[in-house]
Amino acid sequence: MSSKSKASPNVNADGFDPRSEVDPKRALVPAVQKVNEQRVAEGFWPKFRKVAAKIPFADDALSVWYCARDPATPKAAKGLMMAALAYFVLPTDALPDILGVIGFTDDAAVFAAMMAVVGKNLKPRHRAAAKGFLERMGR
Repeated sequence: MSSKSKASPNVNADGFDPRSEVDPKRALVPAVQKVNEQRVAEGFWPKFRKVAAKIPFADDALSVWYCARDPATPKAAKGLMMAALAYFVLPTDALPDILGVIGFTDDAAVFAAMMAVVGKNLKPRHRAAAKGFLERMGR
């Protein structure tokens, strides 16, 4: 299943549109995790490079990306991290990102909620990798 195609109606009685927002209660459903991973794989770096200088939580977003890609991170934590990252890369969300910093407040709230739940999985090596990348970007 690709992030652009609709899943089988058997996945969910209501159908599943991978372009729509993900219900947090479904973040750990395997089909949803797969779509989130694909969304993040396709959209994280283009969006991050475009907006990194504008968002105050760039270091957290990048740390979460490194943590979600770490094989040592528990699967449940990865699922929630991928859901937050997928929300970040969605072109449509509660507050449009074209509104500047204000447009990213919903993304920041999603990251804050996710960090409260699975933030303990974020290791110093993830934060160091994010910091190093941001320094190389000149941020």
